Amino acid sequence: MHETLIDQRYLDAVIPPRKPETYKDHYGRVLAVCGSRGYTGAAFFAAQAAVRTGSGVVTLCTPEAVYPVLAAKLNEPVVYPVACGGEGRINAEGARQALAYAGKAKAILVGCGLGRGAGTAEAVALLLQGAKCPVIVDADGINALAGHIDVLRSTSAPVILTPHAGEFSRLCGQADAGEREARRFAGQTGAVVLLKSHRTAVFAPDGRQFRNTSGNPGMAKGGSGDVLAGIILSLCGQGLQPVEAACAGAYLHGAAGDRCANAIGEYGMTPSDLLGAVPAVLRRYNTREW
Repeated sequence: MHETLIDQRYLDAVIPPRKPETYKDHYGRVLAVCGSRGYTGAAFFAAQAAVRTGSGVVTLCTPEAVYPVLAAKLNEPVVYPVACGGEGRINAEGARQALAYAGKAKAILVGCGLGRGAGTAEAVALLLQGAKCPVIVDADGINALAGHIDVLRSTSAPVILTPHAGEFSRLCGQADAGEREARRFAGQTGAVVLLKSHRTAVFAPDGRQFRNTSGNPGMAKGGSGDVLAGIILSLCGQGLQPVEAACAGAYLHGAAGDRCANAIGEYGMTPSDLLGAVPAVLRRYNTREW
């Protein structure tokens, strides 16, 4: 199987230059539906990563139980509370409310820190079925689809799945599911599958396969995946095609991690450091020196 390497040249080829006469809508309005009681950090990292990657407007819909925390922590994103159950996780009504904010969205992220439960699964299904733009599904959004793969086949929106090995095995219902299964799954469902690992692989529905070349062991910390999801959300919202956004997002995320490892060290670097390093990686695409 032919495999395309994702490297700096790949990123250079797909990151669009900014034009002088532009305003925020030119860089995409994106929506993140993330967070639950106990998992506010995941929503924070995802939303802030989208801001740091250049989105024009980032909107976060989060359960009303944790809205005060995230509204206080986030300055740039617009934060709205949506309905949730007593356990502090989004429910079906919350999903419908979130979709009401998706009218101008160019991409939607579902999953970071949503938590697990029957209500979550129903909410994720409603979000996928109601989406009119590309949807990135991460973490508990993927867990919510386990046993409900038919939801992927029924949505009209392009979908990017970003599982690690455990999440993908649960999604497939197969122990130790790996790259062969990911390739098959992409073809069967029409979703782009980004399988996170030491050297992340991206599988397109048409059979194309890509291998990321950036990243290091210091990124193996809770929250790093949420940063990746927010990066991909932003790139989709800025007009990259789903496969391009997944590949470019993987490389950009890893390159930011490599900067952190060199500056701070693998042991002490954090997802918060990744957020600060993303703009440094993207600085090469400035229109000029100001």
